[in-house]
Amino acid sequence: MSTASAPPAARRGLGADTPKVGPAQALLGHRGLAKLLLLVVAAAVLVPIVHAKWPGAPWPSDLTVDVSGPLGRTSDWIIDNRDSHWLFVYFLGHFSNAVVISVRAVYLLLLALGWTGVTAGLTLIAWRVAGLRIAATALVSFVVSGLLGMWVPTMQTLALMVVAVAVSVLVGVLLGLAAGLSDRLFRLLRPVLDTMQVLPAFAYLLPVVLVFGIGVPAALLATVIYAAPPMARLTALGLRGADAGVLEAVSSLGATGRQRLLTARLPLARKELLLGVNQTIMMALSMVVIASMIGAAGLGDRVYQALASVDVGAALAAAVPIVLLAIVMDRTTAAAGERIGADPATTGPQWLRGWPAWAGIAVVTAAFALVGRLSGSLVWPTGWAVDIARPVNDFKEWMVNHLYSGVPVIGGTADWAAHFTNWVLNPLRDGLTALPWYLTLLLVGALAWLIGTWRTALTAVLAMAAIGVLGVWKPSMNTLSQVLAALVVTLVLGFGIGVLTAGSKRLEAILRPVLDVMQTMPQFVYLIPVVALFAVGRAPAAAAAVVYALPAVIRITTQGLRQVDPAAMESARSLGATRWQMLRQVQLPLARPALLLAVNQGVVLVLAVVIIGGLVGGGALGYDVVTGLATGDLGLGLVAGVAIVCLGLMLDRVTQPTERRTTGKGA
Repeated sequence: MSTASAPPAARRGLGADTPKVGPAQALLGHRGLAKLLLLVVAAAVLVPIVHAKWPGAPWPSDLTVDVSGPLGRTSDWIIDNRDSHWLFVYFLGHFSNAVVISVRAVYLLLLALGWTGVTAGLTLIAWRVAGLRIAATALVSFVVSGLLGMWVPTMQTLALMVVAVAVSVLVGVLLGLAAGLSDRLFRLLRPVLDTMQVLPAFAYLLPVVLVFGIGVPAALLATVIYAAPPMARLTALGLRGADAGVLEAVSSLGATGRQRLLTARLPLARKELLLGVNQTIMMALSMVVIASMIGAAGLGDRVYQALASVDVGAALAAAVPIVLLAIVMDRTTAAAGERIGADPATTGPQWLRGWPAWAGIAVVTAAFALVGRLSGSLVWPTGWAVDIARPVNDFKEWMVNHLYSGVPVIGGTADWAAHFTNWVLNPLRDGLTALPWYLTLLLVGALAWLIGTWRTALTAVLAMAAIGVLGVWKPSMNTLSQVLAALVVTLVLGFGIGVLTAGSKRLEAILRPVLDVMQTMPQFVYLIPVVALFAVGRAPAAAAAVVYALPAVIRITTQGLRQVDPAAMESARSLGATRWQMLRQVQLPLARPALLLAVNQGVVLVLAVVIIGGLVGGGALGYDVVTGLATGDLGLGLVAGVAIVCLGLMLDRVTQPTERRTTGKGA
């Protein structure tokens, strides 16, 4: 392929026709230089004035607003009117009843089928839509759940998950369609999605419980709030990243807007949609433990009870079925999506296609259910259960005894935690706390404006200012230090592993179950072994955050690098580019939207676990959120939750260039 025929992106990436521009030159281009000069002038004028009026590093007390009173009155009003006001009786009440009926119907169906019918039916469905290998995985997963003595909790969780994932995917697709097809709606929905996903579960559990009470509706709503945004973001990403040439060809054939959506945009975005379903399932399952705190029965409740008694073995016995459910649902939906539009000859035998296959599945499932009912055992027989709690607890004790301290040369995990705290977390926290508040706002605004527009900078500055106005500046800086430290570690590891995985399908196949386990294992399960190995403090909270956020960063990075235009890659290869040159000058620039999305998801997931780290000595905003939920203090918990949202919004704006900036029309 000649240079002239190579795509412009490939030629620019290799520097064939354009001079190389260094990072400093790019930053100090005429527009960036003008912004820097304006910022310097504004700082020179405003900083002395502000310093004279409000000297000192912390946010001044006379610029804070006490919102505990109004929030307390709101809480009292909800409690007093929950059973009589029309909003609760005629609207929220119907929603609550619909959720309860849906979840109960699914659960009763599972119980009626019995363990034999459920195992046979779901295994056959997996075979029909995903193939023999996935069917074997489903069979093993349900058998293991029974052997661990978790059959009934697994069915309770499965019933809640079926409804929660269906609602989350529906809400996410609708929001993603709106954001993907309209630039204006994309800008409007972006902060909504940020708030839905960044607001820690502990912060909105209390208002959700105030409205719906303890039970399944509150748990499902909390799960949907947390699990729907990834589906919406990835749907929007897929629609907005559709091949312009294909869309233009479809339009030239006279297709309407609806036809373009159904025949071009959605099929082209199939991989992003499947990844969105995957992330929704993973994040919904990760909420089952937190949802158990507000009345959701099932595996999450077993995990929470085990952790309350510091029983890692019992917690793991309940956590393993959660992971297995996630793997089965993920593999089945992904394989089913891959088969859409495939050659029928490659999708299995003839008798596994069409309505006869579904009829056969129904008959076989009914037969197995009847066998189980006649045997007198609708649930897994207790005599077949295996106790793994004791050996797991013994192994944990062995790890603590041998790895905590005294390891030659490298030191123990306690030493690592102490070094990370003293050399990274403490200096970062002290530096952010000692930095005057107005310089913090200036720095945030400068970073956001340099990569975006003045609206981006204004949003970031207002988010940080809101933290000060709420009176939680110091704990917010403490939390920010933990998030930044964990985020840097997560991105370095995630991008590195993602690059390696994108270049090796074998490595991806090896890592896939590991990533599934890491991401679907409930956050609470990480806390006890992490605390046992690293002691109580901020280091274990950061370690748990890295482990939980890493899989999403790796997967999105891998997906983005693999979706790079093959023509650009072929052009670069024909020009003699090495593998490193193609990665650095072609793949990474063209995969920029996916990499930015990986950063966004890393921020969200790190924030979520750092907040839970308040239970193990993380302190700061996480401790306030947990305390507010435990004591029913809406003011304390919600204020800390809003501050966390503001931190997430700020981090998003200083790491995510706006659409105008990326298209060259930024201010």
